[in-house]
Amino acid sequence: MQDQNFKNHVRAVALYHFVLLTVVLAVDILAIIHLISAFRHDRGILTAFIFVLTAIALSIISILIRTFPLVAQDRAIRAEENLRYFVLTGKLLNSGLSIQQIIALRFAPDNEFVLLADRAVKEKLSNGDIKRAIRQWKADHHRV
Repeated sequence: MQDQNFKNHVRAVALYHFVLLTVVLAVDILAIIHLISAFRHDRGILTAFIFVLTAIALSIISILIRTFPLVAQDRAIRAEENLRYFVLTGKLLNSGLSIQQIIALRFAPDNEFVLLADRAVKEKLSNGDIKRAIRQWKADHHRV
């Protein structure tokens, strides 16, 4: 596996990010075209409306199918990083850290983690700033 760093840590899942989202977008567009055509010809309006509702449902499902697992991963990462901070310092993470900051901190090795976590709170660092501040990247190949 390739070493992970700031430039290559973002992953795209081809079947989801490219294939599924393209198909969903095509269905949305076709549903709208079909509905407009049904209104113009004054027939099949109910079928076209059902097609649009199905396209909307498919769009919502495709968003939620990605969002729900990410929220669960975010909670797991928060717990893991809170435990890691506690093991290293005997204290819990500062409650002023946002979930995005905590997610970024997971790439910091133990010898940079505590100082960077404290700095993130004091300087209100963005997740990108936190990731750029890491000198020795600790890979995370589990989050998709």
